[in-house]
Amino acid sequence: MDKENNKLLEIKNLVTRYYTAEGSVKAVNSISYSLNRGEVLGVVGESGSGKSAHALSLLKLIQKSSGEIIEGQVLFEKSNLLELSNREMNKVRGKEIAMIF
Repeated sequence: MDKENNKLLEIKNLVTRYYTAEGSVKAVNSISYSLNRGEVLGVVGESGSGKSAHALSLLKLIQKSSGEIIEGQVLFEKSNLLELSNREMNKVRGKEIAMIF
């Protein structure tokens, strides 16, 4: 199987912001990467570096009251998760993609 057909997840220029009393904060600042089937990714960093915001963004779980995904694509099996409805995402979350803290 060629590398392109083996691609499971591709993140393209993902940007997520949170809104605070002090203003807008870029929690995820234009990240891009891809994972092939069978690969594992570990995300590490200091507290407040955007690890959880990154994972929540992939699953479209950023609360509208405190933040939003500004731009980018989350391609899972070539479907852009950021374009799916909440109902469609509920079919993906837990079954196809899960987050373990």
